[in-house]
Amino acid sequence: EYNTDLFDATTIARLIEHFKVLLGGIVAEPDARVSQLPLLNDADRNQLLVEWNDTTISYPHHQCIHQLFEAQAEQTPDAIAVVFEEARLTYAQLNAKANRLAHYLRQLGVGPGTLVAICVERSLEIVVGLLGVLKAGGAYLPLDPSHPKERLAFLLGDAAVPVLLTQAALVEGLPVDGARVVCLDTDWEQVARQSSSNPAEPASPDNLAYVMYTSGSTGLPKGVAVPHRAVVNFLTSMRREPGLTRQDVLLAVTTVSFDISVLEIFLPLCVGARVVVVDRDTAADGAGLMETIASSGATVVQATPATWRLLLQAGWERGHRLKVLCGGEALPRDLAKDLVERVGALWNLYGPTETTIWSTCYRMTDPDGPVLIGRPIANTRVYVLDRYLQPVPIGAVGELHIGGDGVARGYLNRPELTAERFLPDPFNDDPEARLYKTGDLVRYRPDGNLEYLRRLDNQVKVRGFRIELEEIECVLREHHSVNDAAVVAREFDVGDTRLVGYVVPRSAGAFSGQDLQQHLRAKLPEYMIPALWIELDSLPLTGSGKVDRKSLPPPEQPWAEQRSSTEAAATPLEHFIADVWRDKLGVSEVGIHDNFFDLGGHSLLAMTVIYAIEQKTGHRLSPADLALQTLGQLATVCDQAASGTPRTTQQTPLLRRIADRVRAVLSRP
Repeated sequence: EYNTDLFDATTIARLIEHFKVLLGGIVAEPDARVSQLPLLNDADRNQLLVEWNDTTISYPHHQCIHQLFEAQAEQTPDAIAVVFEEARLTYAQLNAKANRLAHYLRQLGVGPGTLVAICVERSLEIVVGLLGVLKAGGAYLPLDPSHPKERLAFLLGDAAVPVLLTQAALVEGLPVDGARVVCLDTDWEQVARQSSSNPAEPASPDNLAYVMYTSGSTGLPKGVAVPHRAVVNFLTSMRREPGLTRQDVLLAVTTVSFDISVLEIFLPLCVGARVVVVDRDTAADGAGLMETIASSGATVVQATPATWRLLLQAGWERGHRLKVLCGGEALPRDLAKDLVERVGALWNLYGPTETTIWSTCYRMTDPDGPVLIGRPIANTRVYVLDRYLQPVPIGAVGELHIGGDGVARGYLNRPELTAERFLPDPFNDDPEARLYKTGDLVRYRPDGNLEYLRRLDNQVKVRGFRIELEEIECVLREHHSVNDAAVVAREFDVGDTRLVGYVVPRSAGAFSGQDLQQHLRAKLPEYMIPALWIELDSLPLTGSGKVDRKSLPPPEQPWAEQRSSTEAAATPLEHFIADVWRDKLGVSEVGIHDNFFDLGGHSLLAMTVIYAIEQKTGHRLSPADLALQTLGQLATVCDQAASGTPRTTQQTPLLRRIADRVRAVLSRP
């Protein structure tokens, strides 16, 4: 007997079969531990472990990433390879420039195993730089220019980088001690003297291709080391499904410090397609991105759910010929429905950095169907296991483990952490085979597709960024006023997830959310800064003495509302902007000296505010306006625009304080 509202006949039949297998196991081995008793019969076990992991296909495992590009450049030398604004390079031109850089880097000692940092604004140079490093035999370490100097210094030091590729305008803000600096703009005259021929091949597919740093639960970011072979397998699989051809135009919107950029840059260049690199401001501007999709003739766009929601909020209606790749965080049900109804094809993609970008994919065709992460890509195996590494039945919840050719080498200079997360593969006869323990809870559907449920640990995704909450908490505890701290991610509205900080101060009156934000901004990227703060006498604990995050009280008001005084809006326009901010930010008090981002705003909310002000005044602000100026200053700008008065910049303390973090405020995948 069973409740038909909860179960169907097929599910019950499976449960009965599992129960029979369990009883048989008990009879056969009455002294066995419960964890060792079987639930699956041979047929079920074969289906889960073998049939649904039959992903083997051939791929050029003897080649490196840049060799795939070189072969394509030889086939289509005159085709346009990469475009940035009005500049463009053909495949032959891009290959020649990358070759010159590679020869130059060789003279600096770059070869197999050498890590080369690259910190460049979005441009043609960034593509030339990445290819040049790979052609020289080295591996690249991407750095985001918007990140705090202290964080960049840690990454450069942790990776022991001997060479840094950058641009002259960025050098002053970079911690370059100990690294040879090459500016791809001002130093190009020296680079251009080198040979344009393909360098003799020093690297092998087993050599490193890149190192990507992700947030770390120990308080420090960790570098994931990925070899060429893993990327070549990934590119070969993506070429087949979701698919890319020579006729495609792919819009690259992602910062290179986010691993999904590997697909955006290298997949088109390996198949003869065109890459259109989008500048940072356009990538954060829904209206600008919408215009760029149309003007570029883009046929494929990969982005996080936050970016797709940004486009929809900007009024994007249709993209019938557009193939949409969505990943980086869980795809919300409402967003999936909106996209399926608007685009030519929607693919939901899943994968941790540790298994080389995407590990599973699923094409969504039914607007009302389930949001699944699908099946493994080529030469990838997925297992849903319990804590004893035993496979769980269809429909049962377990932790996803990923094996196959996409598994990274491990964490750079972190052997203990590597051993903890990269396990020997018990289902593979190869003694070198490993599984990556993802920390994601999933379950198999009866059709063999995976459904993502939630995390096992405290890792969260905010607007596509992977964040270990412990890293923020460690930095918070370094502040002189903080005795203890916890951070959680809370959803305030559909698609609006923000970090909330809970602080136990060392003494009464010592707590200042504004000071804490400034403290964090010196060490962490903007997306890791809590928007709201709550003071507590103590943190709630579980029975085992750990912080009970579920018992942390929901925020009632942000720290900004706890200020001693606020100068209220006076003019009609100031009142209008204040009302918009209150609505979008969920705050009850806004003054003319407040800054949108300091009140808890972020780039996605910023665009909705910009649209609202534009509809009211006819004047379109930029995201930088919102980042740099107070409410009163913004109202003045709009009034000046309406009256035709030339615009002036007001050098306030706020402007001086945050002028060097505009990029950080606007940074996003």
